[in-house]
Amino acid sequence: MDDFYRELILDHYKNPRFRGTLDPHSFTYEDENPLCGDKLRIDVRLDDTGHVVESAFTGRGCAISQASASLLMEKIQGASLDELRALNKDDVLELLGIDLTPARLKCALLSLKVLKAGAYGLSGESNPDE
Repeated sequence: MDDFYRELILDHYKNPRFRGTLDPHSFTYEDENPLCGDKLRIDVRLDDTGHVVESAFTGRGCAISQASASLLMEKIQGASLDELRALNKDDVLELLGIDLTPARLKCALLSLKVLKAGAYGLSGESNPDE
């Protein structure tokens, strides 16, 4: 089963979905992992009901960070702002489907950190995960 997830990660790394930027966007946020240099920006466009109609990411980094961003962008299509804010570490790890070392865990969770920071920044509310 790990081979399936490794292939999925490599596919999303080599052929990322939702790569790019959005203009206009409802929110955008950018951050990096100073330990390894991975950098990520996420743009999200919401409709009038607060649901994701489009999302995109740009950045550089290892296969885990880039695949995680691609998989997460795929997952959030149609999600509400509240659903974005409710996403957690386990949701991302389930998408990746493999065990990660603590260093790789930071790579995998960068996309979640960036997405949630943008989603909470939209309304000025604080992110309880920080």
